[in-house]
Amino acid sequence: MPWNARAPSSCGRSDYKTEKQCKKTSFAFYQAVRDLLPVWVLEDTRTMEAFHWEEDGRACAYSPSEALLYALVHDHQPYARYLLAKYSGSALDMPSKSFCCRCRCQSGSSAAPHLAMAVRYNRINILKMILKTLKEDFAESDRDGYMNRRGCVHAEGGKTPLHLACDLARPECLVLLLGHAASPYVTDCSGDTPLDTLLQQIRQSELDTLLKRACLSHLTLFMPELRFKMKKQLLDNEELWQSLVGEQTFQWLSGQSPPSLFMSSMQSLIRTISPEHFPEGLDALPVPDFLKPLDFRLH
Repeated sequence: MPWNARAPSSCGRSDYKTEKQCKKTSFAFYQAVRDLLPVWVLEDTRTMEAFHWEEDGRACAYSPSEALLYALVHDHQPYARYLLAKYSGSALDMPSKSFCCRCRCQSGSSAAPHLAMAVRYNRINILKMILKTLKEDFAESDRDGYMNRRGCVHAEGGKTPLHLACDLARPECLVLLLGHAASPYVTDCSGDTPLDTLLQQIRQSELDTLLKRACLSHLTLFMPELRFKMKKQLLDNEELWQSLVGEQTFQWLSGQSPPSLFMSSMQSLIRTISPEHFPEGLDALPVPDFLKPLDFRLH
């Protein structure tokens, strides 16, 4: 619990009352997670020794949510597993002001950063753990809201985790989010859908072309209706977009032809897998492995 560092009687740990001491213990905890020390050492440090300093003059113990952010940064999978198993949804709460952009504290509308951080650092295994917790411990409406809420305008550009997966060309993260009910039609603060974000990345750079095309293939599997802003831009520059995404994909995205029979069939198959059975349900699809709609293993 937070305590007021300006009130000597509020805590007997006088050696942790100053901002300088808080910074020392905070850095020590950060180093311990970075060095992948055992979970019991980290929890002893978090609960008894480490504090971080808030701007209003309080020294605060690290919450499970804040510890999970460190585990994500350093890919400490055992610690992430422990925090999510022991603290469940509270490990996914919004962290304190010192861990996120202050505009969140003013508006209260931004999402907790754990999903976005998992995508940004491409922490596939920890992302699976977080999604498992959302699936098992959150009501459906709460889970959908958590998945589709926009991030901070300053820290994440007002993007959802799905937008971020498209922006960074993270196909594994993209599919995991989509399979757990992230909406492919949600818009960011600029009114762009994830497909708009991905097409912008395809147009802007030739780097990671294969990853971007994989993202495009996976994203459209979850989009039985193509609703996005850039359709007119595709039609205004047909030659460029045909070279970027291929003629058949261009014809479909621009609305000049329906999706192929294969694509329609795969979209129908994907819709039979509920978030509660994803990704395990991929193995149960009644098609040969070489026809499975996703070309990599998620588990």
